[in-house]
Amino acid sequence: MKLLRVGPVGQERPVVMDDAGKLRDFGEPEIDGAFFASGGVARVRAALERGDLPVVEEEGVRVGAPVARPGKIVCIGLNYSDHAAESGAAVPEEPVVFMKASNTMVGPYDEVLVPRASVKTDWEVELAVVIGREARYLRSREEALDVIAGYAISNDVSEREFQLERGGQWDKGKSCETFNPLGPWLVTADEVSDPQRLGMRLWVNGELRQDGDTKNMIFDVAEVVRYLSQFMVLEPGDVINTGTPAGVAMGMPGQPYLRAGDVMELEIEGLGRQRQTVGQA
Repeated sequence: MKLLRVGPVGQERPVVMDDAGKLRDFGEPEIDGAFFASGGVARVRAALERGDLPVVEEEGVRVGAPVARPGKIVCIGLNYSDHAAESGAAVPEEPVVFMKASNTMVGPYDEVLVPRASVKTDWEVELAVVIGREARYLRSREEALDVIAGYAISNDVSEREFQLERGGQWDKGKSCETFNPLGPWLVTADEVSDPQRLGMRLWVNGELRQDGDTKNMIFDVAEVVRYLSQFMVLEPGDVINTGTPAGVAMGMPGQPYLRAGDVMELEIEGLGRQRQTVGQA
């Protein structure tokens, strides 16, 4: 299934997309941790199969992030060898983990703001994993895959000067407002047969900048989830950004960082497409 949240900021309503591409209201208050923990995905699937969900008018409606504000956004850095190389970093022996503020999350077509005093705002197309049930100390890859509710496109927008040149940890270059567009859909895990065979691309102003595939992850989805569960409790609704392939501005000649008026477009095979116009904070 494809789960979405549509409506004005702060007033989004949960809907499901049927096989004909129509949006249908399934009557739940929110797509969040409580929804996943209480078996919400199974309830929606059963209701959709009954065929009695009302159609939602979608013309002109805003699409929000497909999950409400998560308890945490956990990110994996340098998880593609080509991105590590362009960043001038060694291939990590263990996953590089950092956190991103949960209020960075916005819809897939919302404006992305260049922070004040920023000169190095960058893009990153990533596969996002949404956790479906509580997980701690997972013992196997199979257990890890079993706690995943679904997958979505994430743009892990980053300010490289804040991240790398201002001391401290990466978080302050990752947590500026609007720095995590997510969606348009959450595709449930049963519809993604192999999360390690998904092409992923990003364009800026119509020019292809990133063209990668999740098969090239250093630490694959199952290992990332298993690994994280050794250090923190993963809760329903948590989001994990699993890393980006080569092609970011930081690694390109001339470093063409984002400016107001630029347009980013992102896609991952089977997960839809995003488009954001860049503005100024």
